[in-house]
Order: sequence, then C-alpha cells, then structure tokens
Amino acid sequence: MRDLKKHLREHINRDAAELLYSNSFAGILITLFASSWLVFGFYNAPTAKLKLSLWSIVIIIIVVRMVDSFRWHLNRKKTYDYDGQKAIYRFVSGTLITALWWASYCLFVLPSTDTIELASMIIVVAAMAGGGASILAAHKITSMLYSFILLIPFSVGLVVSNQPYQHILGVLGLAFGLVMVFTARKSALFTHQAILLKNENSILVNQMELQVAQRTQKIYELSNLDPLTGLYNRTAFLSQLSTKIKDCEELQQLLVVIFIDLNGFKKINDTLGHDVGDQVLCQTASRLKNMQKDADILCRWGGDEFLYASAVQTSAQAISLAEALIASVSLAYEFDSNRLTLGATAGLAMYPEHEKSEKGLIQLADTAMYFQKNLDPGKAGMFSQSLGQKLYREQKLHNGLADAIEKNQLRLVYQPIVYANSHQVHLYEALLRWEFEGQAVAPLEFIKIAEQYGQIRLIGSWVLQQASLEAARWQQENDDSPAVSVNVSVIQLQDDEFIDIVAGALNTSGLHANKLHIEITESVFASDKNRLIRQIKILQSTGIKVSIDDFGTEYSSLSVMQDLAVNTVKIDRSFVEKLETSGFAIIKAVVQIANTLGYSVVAEGVETKEQANLLFNLGVDSLQGYYFAKPIEQRDLALSKQQSTTVEATQQ
Repeated sequence: MRDLKKHLREHINRDAAELLYSNSFAGILITLFASSWLVFGFYNAPTAKLKLSLWSIVIIIIVVRMVDSFRWHLNRKKTYDYDGQKAIYRFVSGTLITALWWASYCLFVLPSTDTIELASMIIVVAAMAGGGASILAAHKITSMLYSFILLIPFSVGLVVSNQPYQHILGVLGLAFGLVMVFTARKSALFTHQAILLKNENSILVNQMELQVAQRTQKIYELSNLDPLTGLYNRTAFLSQLSTKIKDCEELQQLLVVIFIDLNGFKKINDTLGHDVGDQVLCQTASRLKNMQKDADILCRWGGDEFLYASAVQTSAQAISLAEALIASVSLAYEFDSNRLTLGATAGLAMYPEHEKSEKGLIQLADTAMYFQKNLDPGKAGMFSQSLGQKLYREQKLHNGLADAIEKNQLRLVYQPIVYANSHQVHLYEALLRWEFEGQAVAPLEFIKIAEQYGQIRLIGSWVLQQASLEAARWQQENDDSPAVSVNVSVIQLQDDEFIDIVAGALNTSGLHANKLHIEITESVFASDKNRLIRQIKILQSTGIKVSIDDFGTEYSSLSVMQDLAVNTVKIDRSFVEKLETSGFAIIKAVVQIANTLGYSVVAEGVETKEQANLLFNLGVDSLQGYYFAKPIEQRDLALSKQQSTTVEATQQ
C-alpha cells in the first residue's frame, strides 16, 4: 500500500510539472513584454535609473527561467521517469521570485506614477494575477501566493498613499486580490482532483493489465512448464518439437531426440524421501539447462525422465551430445548433509532417418533408452533397425494379449513337485502358455509385456480362476489330492483388489484355501516391502501358503528370509546346476536357515538322479524338475497322476 501511494504521488507530481512547464514559455514572454512596456513606455527622468535597474533584475530572472524551461523540455523528451517534485520546486521558485519582482516594482514606482501609468500597472498586475490563477492551477499554493503577492502588497501601498483616489483603488485591489486568491484555490483544487483521478484510473488500469499479464503468465506456466523444475512439460515440448522438425526440414538438417532416464532414482525416493528426490530432479534440470544451447529444447517428460532435442550434423555428434549430458547428470549431488551419486541412461532417435513425427521420435528414443538400460545402463544408445523389429514384435504381442483370453489362446500346464524322500506328488505348479498365430510365445517374453502394459492383472486373475477350478476337480476326486501353485507378479500383489480376487477364485471354484499356494519372486521386495508383507499375512491367515520363487537370483539375502514369514523357499535352478561346486554351500546354508525359521525348501531344475539324491541328503524337502516330469497338459494330467509312482520306480 505504501509503495502504491508513493507511485501515485510521483505520477501526480510529474503531471503537475507537465502542466506548469507546458505554459512556461508563454508566461515568461508575457512577463518580458509587460515589464519592458511599463519600463520603457513610461520612461521619464526621475524614475529612469530605478526602472532600468529593476528591469535588469527581471531580465536575469527571465533568462534563468528560460534556461530551466529549455532544460526541462529536453529532459522530458528523453524520459518520462524524472523527479516531478524537484521540477515543481524549480518552477515554483522562479514563479514566486517573478511575483516578488512585480510587487517590488509596483511599490517602488508607485510614488512617482501618474494616473495613466498607475492604471496601466493595475491592468497589467490584475491581468497577470487572473492568468496565473489558471496557468498555475497545477500547484495550489503557488497559484494562491502568486495572486496574493501581485495584488495585496500593491493594493496596501495604494491604501496608505496620500492620494484619495488611490485609497479607493487600493480597497478595490484588496477585494480583487482576495477574490483572485480564492479563485486560484478553487481552480487549483479542481485541477488537482482531475490529475488525481486521471492517475488513479491509470494505476487501476495498469494494475488490471498487470493482473491480466500475471494470470496469462500463470496460465502459460500451468500449460507449458513443469511446476517442479520449470522446464517445458509434455504439451509444450511436443509443440516446440513439431516446430523444430519443420525448421530442420526447411534447412535440411538432422535432428536428434535424446530420452534421458536417471538410474537409481526410485531408491533415493524410497530411502531418503520425496523431498530429497525433488531436489535431485531440480539439480538435474539445472545441469541439463546449463548444457542447453539457444536453439535446443528441453523438458521434463515425467518422473525422472527428461527429453532433449537438438539439430546436429552427424549421428556421431548426437552420440557425443548424449554422452556429455549423461556425464553432467552423473556428477555427485550435494545438498544439506547428503552427497549422492546416480547415473543416467540415454536413448537417441534421429530425424528423418528413424522417424519424421514428433511422437514417433520420442517413442523410438524411449525404446532405445529402454533397451540400452537393460543392455548396459549409464550409456547412450541409438535406435536401430533391430530395435525397431523388437518394438514391432512387442507391440504385436501387446495387441495379441488384449484378446488372448477371448480367443482361447491361453492355457495352463502343470509341473509336479514331489517330496524328496518318497517322490510322491503333493503339489502342481500351474504354468501359463500362449499360442499366438500358430507359434508358442515364451512366458519370459509375454509376461514381461503383460506387466509393462498393465495386462497382467486380467491375465493373472484368469490364471488364478482356471488353476483353482482344476485343483477343485482334483479335490472332488480325492480329499488328499495335490495342491496347486500359482505364480503372481509384483503388479498383482500390489493391487488393492488382489486379496478379493483370490477369495473370489476360491469361492467360485470351491477349492479349499489350504490347497492353493501363491508363488512370488523376491523382486517384489524391491518395492514397498512392508505393504507386501501385510498382503502375505492376509493370504496366510485364510490358509493359503506362500512361496518365494527363484530365491537367490535378485534381491535376496539370507537375512531377508526372517522378514518374509513365508511357508516355502524355492531355490533357483541356477544353484542346482552348480550343485557340485559353489551351489552346494549356498543350498546347504539356505536349508539350515529355512529349517531354523520353520520354512520348507523346494529345489527347482532337478534333472538327474544324482542331483535328487544329493539334495535329499542336504535336507531339501521337495524337488521339481525334468527328472520327474516336464510340464503336463491338462488333458494328460489325470493319467500322469496315476502313473507317477510307476514312472519314478522305472527311473530308479
């Protein structure tokens, strides 16, 4: 509020100075002509010397005021932003000095004037007082003082003179002087109000324009800028990239789009919190911005992903640029008491070699980054034809999975798990198979795609339902029938509705909860371990058993076992393959800890009799592998169960 009042006062002073100085030349010239006429028009011997002296003084005053007026007009042409208060002080000083000169002239000359000269002096002074009331209205005190100084001293001089007729003129002069003072005051108030209203309206308009500009800027920022980093967001980047592509097309230039993804950022968020993660993102954005050239465009695509586009001369130059960006991002991050190091992986796509549309370039750069991260993270990878073929196949499989259930392309096969001591089947692991366009697609390939595109929830629910129905048929045939084990992905287990989906499968099929095993890989514990442990406990509370699959291959450590509280640990086949070397000690340690914690142990990938016997001697509870049986089609499952004991006896 104080700044607003100061701003208003400055504008009022400037406008007042404008009005005063705009008429300054005319007022000065009138003073020059009027004073010269009175001095030389009534020039006589007794007062000649006095008048000439007084005229010399007024000439000096006029010259000084003229110079001041010229200076003001010259400065005014250069800028409007000047000190209006000082300008007013200078003008007022010159004006009041001029008024004092007139008062002095009239009083000094009065005793020797005749009737005509006196009448001329009264006319001149009255006219100048009347004109001053209007011309000086921009400054109230000056306009009132000007009229007062011109008329009142002269009128008093007339009243106290020896001539009776001058007494009358003096009284009339006093009355006229008071009227002019009040008239000047009224005119000045009106002028001040007009100036005030004009500037208040101007400030109001400026404020409205400023608010509109601020809102426009805010809308622009919300529409085009990432709120955290201040970089372009997706919408703005796509628009800028489209323009950039057109420019490169006209200039026949190459364009590279670089997709940058931070390595290990999720771990920072999970361990140090999102505030630290946000600081890392802001510093990353700042580093990338420092690398940005004027014509390049940069954005935060989302999460810890950034996009950079630049015109280049060769693909080698594009790779060098990407490596420089990675090097900048990979420097240590220091803030507060933390010092963090994380790298970045980049994928590149070139215009027009790989793609001509902005969205296509981004998708290909993303694909290149994804494959580079799996192949060798921390480096830059260029999109290639082979990557394009992989992308095409991935998209084709993604589209195929969308209606694989409706087209009855999915089926389950079952691999038995036997007790290590008796080789009796007590559990079947349900394994998913997909026949697409006459070819079998490997589960390792299509499961990853289903997880990536969010299809795993629907497919996983279907697997749970089908496996439960099949196990329920076994249950109807024999109360002591084998249980069924179903693999569950990380995404499924994180789903809030997963517990209800499992309960629905049991209710629909009529399968007892203790006949269902859920297998999870240790990779699930790379995410929210506490949440997943709660999910596991809820499943176990219903009677469902939970197994850790592929133990020892991803995030496992022996200390993790005590936190998971599962029922079974499945040792990965990679350790069984090395049973005669390093695998022996690892399996032995796992068995000992599992026995201490009350877990059962299953060994996967058993392919020979020697492996089966050695694992049994190590204390492994159950075995699974081709030595006992390959995955069995559902139609062959009944016959297999009948012959399993005979087959094992033959193998022995």
